[in-house]
Order: sequence, then structure tokens, then C-alpha cells
Amino acid sequence: MSQFLQSILERLTDIFDPQALGTLAADRFANLLIGAVTFLVYYLAWRVLDAGARTVSRRLDVDATSRDFTLTVMKFAVLTFAAVNALAAVGVNTASLLTSLGIAGLTIGFAARDALSNMISGVLIYWDRPFVIGDLVEVGSSYGRVDRITLRSTRVVTPDGRMLAVPNTEIINTTVASYTNFPHLRIDVPVTVAVDSDLEHVRRVLLGLVKDHPSYMDSPAPVVVVKQLNDYNVLVELRAWLDDERKHIEARTALREAAFVALTKAGVDLPFETFRIEPLTVKQAAA
Repeated sequence: MSQFLQSILERLTDIFDPQALGTLAADRFANLLIGAVTFLVYYLAWRVLDAGARTVSRRLDVDATSRDFTLTVMKFAVLTFAAVNALAAVGVNTASLLTSLGIAGLTIGFAARDALSNMISGVLIYWDRPFVIGDLVEVGSSYGRVDRITLRSTRVVTPDGRMLAVPNTEIINTTVASYTNFPHLRIDVPVTVAVDSDLEHVRRVLLGLVKDHPSYMDSPAPVVVVKQLNDYNVLVELRAWLDDERKHIEARTALREAAFVALTKAGVDLPFETFRIEPLTVKQAAA
């Protein structure tokens, strides 16, 4: 029994020999240092490539959407390659690791199918180009300016300063209205006037607001149409084409206020919704 314990003690002494542990720790530290330096070199190379690509894109006048998409793909590619080479420098068998990740990727793919769908949708958005960075869009009930398109979501800045991260799959499966895909935009301002109003007079007053105005186009010409005939009022609508489509919110607000002021000064009645109440006589039936 003493010999057995002695052999165990000798074995433990060999394993936990301070000199051997020091050599092992030094080797591991050296490998980690080499791995960190390897990753740092690739990281610095990516920063140089990123700066060079941005400079070239500005000189070639590449649009912001293509530039951001290319830089994002380049970043993931370079940093992934850097991580693989850093692990190899540390001493990790990257071939078996990649094989294991490939097998595990099937399981992870099912669990992260939403994230993968967003990435694929991001590529499709870039390929199809329903909008680009800087466009004013309406996605569902959300409206704002496209600030950035990533592989996971599209960032939209609303007029009140909020940042909305809309998943790319939602954009692919939803109707997206763009306010800036075409060079001009028509704004419509509805106005309710009294039923006995002179519609031709109303038309002249409203058209006078946009005639020879630098913000509105002469062709197509602005028009005033009757949209609805109600019981006690008439709904008319001023339609004018805006020269700068990015200012449609400010222009619509200002034109609505100007229409109210102009019609009031012109003596046009702008009635509230009214109800007529008439007395009803009930006669008692004869016995």
C-alpha cells in the first residue's frame, strides 16, 4: 500500500512540477500573444481597407446604400478570416472546429431561422432596391427617413426623432410606400365648405394659393376637385404637385393653414358638421 501511495505521489509531483507548469504557462501565453497579434494585424488591415474603400466610393460617387452594404460584407469577411487565423495561431485545430461548427450550424440554424431570414432579406433589399439610404418611406404605420440598412434590420428615423429598427423580413413582406423614389410628389388638402357655396369662387381662391408659387409646379397643373357631396356641406380637395418632395409635410401643413385663412377672408363658409332637429307631432289614436 505504501508503494502504491508513493507512486501516486510521484505522479502528482510530475504533473504539478513548478518548472513544467511554468513552461506550459509560458507556451500558452506565447500562443495567446501570437493569436492576439495576428487578430490585431488583420483588424488594422480592415481599418485601412475600410478607410480606402470609403475614399474610393466618395471619388466614384457611389451611393450610400451600395457603400454601406459593401463595407459591411467586407468587415464580416475580414474579421471572420482574422478570427480563424488567430485561433490557428493559438494552436486550435480550426479544420475540426469548422467541421464541428458546420454540424452544429444545422441545429443553430433552426433556432436562429428568424435572424437568418432577416439577413437574407437584407441582401434582397439591397438587390431589389425598393428604397435607398436617405429616402422617405412609410412601412406599415411607421413613417420616416431611411438612415441605415443592415443585414438584420432597416433603421428608420421618424419626424419626431425616434429610431425604428424594422426587421428586414417585415419590409420584404409589407407594402412599402416611398415618398422620394420619384422627383415630384402631389399633396392633397381637403376642405369642407357650405353646401350653398359658390364652388367656382372656392376654386379660384384655392388655386390662387399655389399659382406662381416657387414650391409648386405648373405642369402638372394644380386642380380643385369635388370629392364628396354631403347633406349640409361639400368636400373639395386642392391637389398640387410639389417641386421638392422632401418638404411635403411642411408644405401640406402650411397649405392647409393658408387655405383656411384665404377662404375665411373670402367670405366662404366653413361649416361644422350640423344636425337638423325637427319637432315630431304624435296624435293619439281614437278609442
